[in-house]
Amino acid sequence: MVLWALTVLALLAALVALTMVRRQARRLDALNQSYWELRYDYTRLRSQVARLDPGEPEAAAAAPPAAAAAAPAVTFVPLSSIRKKES
Repeated sequence: MVLWALTVLALLAALVALTMVRRQARRLDALNQSYWELRYDYTRLRSQVARLDPGEPEAAAAAPPAAAAAAPAVTFVPLSSIRKKES
């Protein structure tokens, strides 16, 4: 009789734990969804602010091409052309 009581209690505890885990999974999913919505809204608003402030984006847009032009061009070097030094 005691064995059956322990089995029923273990089953009830497992069901309670399963219910709690499912509830937490739903909350985590909702939190994750909220995070990505907030991140999307932040990026969208940042781009709107950049369009409203004409001084900043022009300076920022002009800087990357100048930096890219100053950087040396990377060319393809076949591995067969690289030889090990003989020691």
